[in-house]
Amino acid sequence: MTNVASVRGTVRVPGDKSISHRSLILAALSDGTSAISGLLRSADVESTAAVLTALGVRIESGGDIVTVHGRGLRGLLIPKRPLDCGNSGTTARLMSGILAAHPFDSTLTGDASLSRRPMRRATEPLEQMGAHFTFEGSDDGLPLTIHGGTLASIGWNSRTSSAQIKSAILLAALNAQVGASVTEPRRSRDHTERMLAARGVSVVVDGNSISIGAARSMPAMDTHVPGDPSSAAFFVALAALFPGRTIELPGVCVNPTRTGFLDVIQRMGARVAIDDATDAGGEPTATIRATGSDSLHAVTVGADEVPSMIDEIPMLACLAARAQGETVITGASELRVKESDRISAVVRNLQAIGVEAEELPDGMTIRGSRAPLSGNIETHGDHRLAMAFGVLGAVPGNSIDIATPDCVAVSYPAFWSDLRRVAY
Repeated sequence: MTNVASVRGTVRVPGDKSISHRSLILAALSDGTSAISGLLRSADVESTAAVLTALGVRIESGGDIVTVHGRGLRGLLIPKRPLDCGNSGTTARLMSGILAAHPFDSTLTGDASLSRRPMRRATEPLEQMGAHFTFEGSDDGLPLTIHGGTLASIGWNSRTSSAQIKSAILLAALNAQVGASVTEPRRSRDHTERMLAARGVSVVVDGNSISIGAARSMPAMDTHVPGDPSSAAFFVALAALFPGRTIELPGVCVNPTRTGFLDVIQRMGARVAIDDATDAGGEPTATIRATGSDSLHAVTVGADEVPSMIDEIPMLACLAARAQGETVITGASELRVKESDRISAVVRNLQAIGVEAEELPDGMTIRGSRAPLSGNIETHGDHRLAMAFGVLGAVPGNSIDIATPDCVAVSYPAFWSDLRRVAY
């Protein structure tokens, strides 16, 4: 992209993707009508809306408000065709839990990328609850047929910290009207349990364990979706690359399970302030102000920090390419089963533009440099890679071309226009 000399300005990032999915889903499972403002309008969220529509949920859009007419717990209708989840792993995994508690068969499909992503780790606890699944391919990806029915309560010790797996279990129990508990190695993002608690469901959090009580119903609730911290991270990083320049990001979700990137980037030397804090439906929201420093320093990031910044690691890796010293990231094996194998893809792309980088089994090492970077980036259709390397391409002297830049539509359709507007 065209290089720029400085950055400044205000960016209002789109609604949080995780909260947008859950706002639609919980509204669909509620008794009554819910109004959602600030919903992310992206390909992934549209996949969730389309799946819910195919299951009998009426969803109406007017201006900034999306109205969802809930069908109640276990109230979804038998679908007339396979349910296309597009590229959205959140749609596939959360809906697998919900549909496991409905007394009919349904089939989830997706695009080629999603079909390669593992589903069995989400279906395994659901099978212990009493559901049955048929994988139509040779591995554990989509298409997947769910044979739903009566489910029992469960106490699940998860081998990995995954909000999608945790949410699949909790939503299955919610619809089955039974209790459930999930214990993770480290606490993953907690939007599902926060949003359930805001709707009157009994939720108990004890360290890395989350339990919900049996619910007979769930009332409708109007929701405002705050700005996505994962989308905001790209502009926080952009500011960090330009000494003394500030970007302001109002209305961003600052849920503590999502702010790991802000902590790490401050260790690197950038200045980050969080102001105007408020609460929106159980989610803390604030204005983020990020200012660059004269130099960025390498950092070490381990397994304890990864869950709170899993989607921001490609951006961190690109920042590390301009930091002094060697950055080491470990405990991030979850990146291998995202939209792409993000460990391999990030390292190969960094190497392609002249950065010293090495792939580790569960992470990577990156040695920073001030030398100009140039080359072509293969995104593999992964929105996080396109945006991370797009920010790196904004540094003066760099000449980086992004393949398939339109893949950002998955989470941030206006990313390139916002980047051009504040980078000048």
